[in-house]
Amino acid sequence: MNRASTPPVVEQQRPPTTREFTMQFTSTPRGARLARRLVSHRLDDWGHPYTSTPNETVTLIAAELTANAVRHGHVPGRDFRLRLLLAATTLRVEVTDTRTERQPTTDTARTPSPTGETGRGLYLVSQLADRFGWLPRVGAPGKTVWAELDLPVPPSPHPFP
Repeated sequence: MNRASTPPVVEQQRPPTTREFTMQFTSTPRGARLARRLVSHRLDDWGHPYTSTPNETVTLIAAELTANAVRHGHVPGRDFRLRLLLAATTLRVEVTDTRTERQPTTDTARTPSPTGETGRGLYLVSQLADRFGWLPRVGAPGKTVWAELDLPVPPSPHPFP
């Protein structure tokens, strides 16, 4: 009895499900601007084009968080750190500064005053992100403010036509 030989099943190589970008920036408006631009470039490199909703949304979130780090988390002579993480279907942006005593509010029930000069940044982040929050910096003074955006699950390819 001679059976036809079938080729062995070869598992397809998948791209890594986790990608990370981390960099320190000077705690200045210029540093915040550069961080925002690099977030957009990195997301484009990771397959989220400049004009896509995930790129535009996460870039705007990063702009707000880095501006807050410069304005409210600035300690003279200290930088802030940006971390961008893509894990499965979640994009996460984290901004760490070295100021401990100024903690952000996560009270999103309060709508900012239409005539107020401040108070819109984290409210905007809360409306754009699927989740956001903050935690104390590990091993040093400061805090990390983070936001996550859920990405749509791409359709699975059909193995047969």
